[in-house]
Amino acid sequence: MVTFLAGGTGTPKLLSGDEPVFARDSVTVVGNTGDDVELGGLLVCPDLDTVLFDGGGVLDRETWWGIDGDSHETNAELFRLADAAGLEEGPRYLDDDAQTAGREIARWRRFSGIAEFMTIGDRDRAVHITRTSLLDEGHSLTEATRTLADAFDLEIDLLPMSDDPVATIVHTPDGEMHFQEYWVANRAGPRVEGVEFRGAETAEPTPEVEAALADPVVIGPSNPVTSVGPIRSLAGVDAALGETPVVAVSPFCEDEAFSGPVADLMAGT
Repeated sequence: MVTFLAGGTGTPKLLSGDEPVFARDSVTVVGNTGDDVELGGLLVCPDLDTVLFDGGGVLDRETWWGIDGDSHETNAELFRLADAAGLEEGPRYLDDDAQTAGREIARWRRFSGIAEFMTIGDRDRAVHITRTSLLDEGHSLTEATRTLADAFDLEIDLLPMSDDPVATIVHTPDGEMHFQEYWVANRAGPRVEGVEFRGAETAEPTPEVEAALADPVVIGPSNPVTSVGPIRSLAGVDAALGETPVVAVSPFCEDEAFSGPVADLMAGT
């Protein structure tokens, strides 16, 4: 058995090529949930979904995001309505009271769905509706993820890092931004002054994650700050990694990053 710590696209790309080395039924993936965002009332888990869709054979491998060939009629209509109604586009982060009220799993990651700043396909949206509805019915994120994995015939064991909310907040000269606002809406333009894993001080790894960390661990070539950092911020994770064999694959080739904002984030933290 082997456990991968996964976030972003680096580790999923590694996973897609490791089948000759590790049998699918011997692999557990602990996915970062610090990037999760509630958009228009739906919980979107980008790092879990990239692994879910790739393992299910439906991932858009041009973008490494969403479902290949998906339509975007709902997303297009949201923009048309906003334009027709004169509503301002761009990330509409809800105020502090709204962030801490209602569904616990969405804490510090709640955005209005008006003129969605993240492009979500129609089939992709069905996944988020199912996940959010399972949470509303009282299931944990771990249970909801297992249900979705079954629906996609996923052979690996996919686990969220925690059933508790952790939000990756990037501090910039323009103010605090949820990671998705920094990366998707602002294209990693603002200078990074620091990164906070809000909620990590009270969040806990699940028993399933704790058990998985007892196996040898591969830390994939994901962003060390915003993809692996939220997992390591949970109590007991670093201690567990100190007790098991760990192989880390760098997201850099010498001083050049393969992709994403990893260099800027590391320089600013």
